[in-house]
Amino acid sequence: MWWDKVQPIMIRQNRSIYWLAKQTGILDNTLYQYKNKGVEPSFRNACRIADALQVSLLELREDDY
Repeated sequence: MWWDKVQPIMIRQNRSIYWLAKQTGILDNTLYQYKNKGVEPSFRNACRIADALQVSLLELREDDY
């Protein structure tokens, strides 16, 4: 699941979903869908999340590609 890549980075950086929502402009409800329902983000939102966390988009990429 995509969020499994994001979660450890957020924990390491001591960031919350609320913080991520404010930094990215993505609704917190949308972020919770990524987290709890396994919804995959659009490319644009994935880029926003990577930028906010200051990581490469490749770090968030699934290993099975």
